[in-house]
Amino acid sequence: MKDPFPPCPDTIVKAVTPICEILGFTTLPKHFHEVVGAFLLYHVTNVYLSPLISPLLFPKTYRSFNKRNRINWDIHVVSLVQSTLICIVSLYAMFVDRERSEMDAKQRVWGYTGLLGMTQAFGAGYFLWDLMVSTQYLNIFGPGLLAHAICALCVFSLGFRPFVNYYAPTFLLYELSSPFLNFHWFMDKLEMTGSTLQLVNGICLLVVFFSCRLVYGTYSSFRVGSDIYLAWQNPPRDIVQQGRSVPAWLALSYVTSNLILHFLNFYWFGKMVDALRRRFDSTKSTVNSPEKKGIVVTEDEVSVEGTDLKIPTSSALHQSVARHRR
Repeated sequence: MKDPFPPCPDTIVKAVTPICEILGFTTLPKHFHEVVGAFLLYHVTNVYLSPLISPLLFPKTYRSFNKRNRINWDIHVVSLVQSTLICIVSLYAMFVDRERSEMDAKQRVWGYTGLLGMTQAFGAGYFLWDLMVSTQYLNIFGPGLLAHAICALCVFSLGFRPFVNYYAPTFLLYELSSPFLNFHWFMDKLEMTGSTLQLVNGICLLVVFFSCRLVYGTYSSFRVGSDIYLAWQNPPRDIVQQGRSVPAWLALSYVTSNLILHFLNFYWFGKMVDALRRRFDSTKSTVNSPEKKGIVVTEDEVSVEGTDLKIPTSSALHQSVARHRR
């Protein structure tokens, strides 16, 4: 299916083609404007739109933030915008692009359509921006988010060879859990920690994170690994396609980056489950031990994708309920 966006201007294509050919990114010139456009969209949202709109929507909360919290808030606004946009684009590509649905194992490795290239470009533009801010604010978001940005940008850059474009929308659907992650963080800052709305959102976060990233992600990682292995083991024999075998370095780079991203997903989910387990253990011990009823345990905090999530304990929940009743 064709790229629904206008084509990249010829002057830009001619300017970037030489460096793209050196890097082996043969389809990047066609989508260079989309990579830059996505990067600028997220940069403008972070630097201008969020600082402009957030004080209008949440004047008391936003103006009370110190510099660190404002940076965090603005970046979470970008994450919410990006995850919503990229999931819509990815689902559109998966359900509308007929050429993609007809691809066999070989085409899933080497195939390309304009729509898949656009999806690849939007993902690359975001992860380029993500790499910039996670490097700039390493002290806030930590090395885990930086590693995630590096690996994700590596995966989506290699796609411009083209390489496994078929799987670009598949792995971008990891972002289905990100709106719930961001809403959870926003509720903490808006003093809604422990509210019924946050509880429902937290359940949705766990279910979607587990379903999309662990179950569907594991299945998709196995599929892409199998397709790459088959393409590596069975290079084309006809003279026209000579040189289209998968280089070992390319397969290793892609699979290694994919495995690191997958490990981070399991690690983050484990941290969320562990925080919830500690919360319920605390609840049980408080209920069963009368002498502990006067102890106030507020909340556990767990970092997921650089986002510090507060997991309220029973006492925090009771305090929140009482506060809402008043």
